[in-house]
Amino acid sequence: MAEATPAPRRPAGELEASVLAALWAADGPLTPAEVQGELGGRLARTTVTTILSRLHGKGAVSRTRAGRGFAYSPIHDSAGLTARRMRSELDKQDDRTTALARFVSELTTEDERLLRSLLDEAGPEGGAGGHLPGSGATS
Repeated sequence: MAEATPAPRRPAGELEASVLAALWAADGPLTPAEVQGELGGRLARTTVTTILSRLHGKGAVSRTRAGRGFAYSPIHDSAGLTARRMRSELDKQDDRTTALARFVSELTTEDERLLRSLLDEAGPEGGAGGHLPGSGATS
């Protein structure tokens, strides 16, 4: 008898991205059961709860008591979460200059123009403390 082939693994972060997308689309906090419903029931509630707990541990979502469990809300919008991840990766580097130089060298011409424009708008103090346009509370 042939062995069953295991289901292919999902790409890293796919489940977290799906859960975050459900939270971003919601009008307010969601419980794990509500997130499961928003995802079409394709994940077990325990899996959703684990993902939400991990996201909470990473600082990506907040939680409030809802009965015996929690209801979750995203702390950042999608752009803010991306910015936070980029900053987190940069903070891990001993040689920030090289890391930033390599990042900039891989930008498209359009992204480079956009970054220059944002830095120009921010002025000499722009980078300190996140004062770039669009870097408000949701970033």
